[in-house]
Amino acid sequence: MKNMLLMSGSKYQNTGYLVHCMPWLKSFLSTYKGKTIGFVPYAGVSRSYDEYETLVQQALAELEMDVVSVHRGKRHLDIIEQADVIAIGGGNTFCLINGLYEHHLLDAIRQKVQQGTPYFGWSAGANVAGKTIMTTNDMPILYPPSFDALNLFPHQLNPHFISGKIAGHNGESREERLAEFLIVNPESHVYALPEGTALQIQGNQSKVLDISEAQQSAVLKFSKNGQCERYESGVTFDY
Repeated sequence: MKNMLLMSGSKYQNTGYLVHCMPWLKSFLSTYKGKTIGFVPYAGVSRSYDEYETLVQQALAELEMDVVSVHRGKRHLDIIEQADVIAIGGGNTFCLINGLYEHHLLDAIRQKVQQGTPYFGWSAGANVAGKTIMTTNDMPILYPPSFDALNLFPHQLNPHFISGKIAGHNGESREERLAEFLIVNPESHVYALPEGTALQIQGNQSKVLDISEAQQSAVLKFSKNGQCERYESGVTFDY
């Protein structure tokens, strides 16, 4: 049974790196103390893999688990095959998916998660759990072999969702961009994750998590013809 935690981002407002995610992660990985997390750092364009690994090790120290980046293996695939838990970090989604293809990790990760290995990811790491990366917010700074992703969550995801426009901004809003996607791909569904939210997935059910004190940030599901459904904090739904 799939067991995943897909988080909008690594920070919420002024929190430190992954700090707001720790209550979720402690609950999600409560029985994995002392186990190994295989970490995929490919999205981290502005930092080296060593630096990204260290950042995540420090951020997740409270979990009392070993965080090992895939680049430590003779083959990156070796770390995934040996991992008790799989984590994928944020950054540029195009670089991330390109690395997953380059190192032949997509099938291995998909198979392990389908067999019950816990998976968590934030930002780009949440994006690639979906069907494709076609609703990422990132610039295509390189050209991956395909936009097809892990398809563990068989719909589109849009982390860091912000509704409306900043004053003075004349470009399209996020809603307008997603509407364009749905005009071209009318059979798709897009789940938009505002900052401070996450989807916790067990089997074919997903639960909305929200870190905000007011718990006013709903996950939104966009569909063709402008349809939009709200899933409030604590709601569980079949996807």
